[in-house]
Amino acid sequence: MYEVIRKYGGLCIADEVQTGFGRAGKNYWGFRTQGAKPDIVTMAKGIGNGFPMAAVATRKEVMDSIKKVHFNTFGGGLLQSRIGMEVLNIIKDEKLHENAETVGNYLQQKLREVGERNPVLGDVRGSGLMVAIEFVKDRKTKEPAPEITTWLNEAFKEKGLLMSKGGIYGNVFRIIPPLVLTKADVDYIAWAVEDCIRRYK
Repeated sequence: MYEVIRKYGGLCIADEVQTGFGRAGKNYWGFRTQGAKPDIVTMAKGIGNGFPMAAVATRKEVMDSIKKVHFNTFGGGLLQSRIGMEVLNIIKDEKLHENAETVGNYLQQKLREVGERNPVLGDVRGSGLMVAIEFVKDRKTKEPAPEITTWLNEAFKEKGLLMSKGGIYGNVFRIIPPLVLTKADVDYIAWAVEDCIRRYK
């Protein structure tokens, strides 16, 4: 897509609001998992660790072209900048992007084991600590099972698991835990997911 866009003179934007700052694991940025080189990168959430802030990074010539029309209310605020820098330092110093890679792989492994025992868990996929689990009526046909995810959504809450339900058919849970997740946390998640699935049966 980037090649086509650039062929016609367009700029390529990578939205790293959810995937950035180590969430995707060792690549640190989601676009690196595909070898892409964006012209503009938008980011938020992870940069502030709960503090509301966002940022845009681009090449100098792109930024220079919009100086006359660009404005915002809180841009460049000292408090936001200090918080953002501290969060970035913690991610780097504590190697949280490496933790996302290691623990994220472990999470996928444990959830796949749950899926081997429970055919309604049709797929596990992701990168780093951005994981999705898809529920199906039949693993061969991949027929979506939104009724299962609707029931599981409430059951997961009882176990202290808050997951985002989505997907075209409403049959996918997005698991996007904190970057400090541990393998012990993963063991609990896997147990809780399986316990809820078995209760549904």
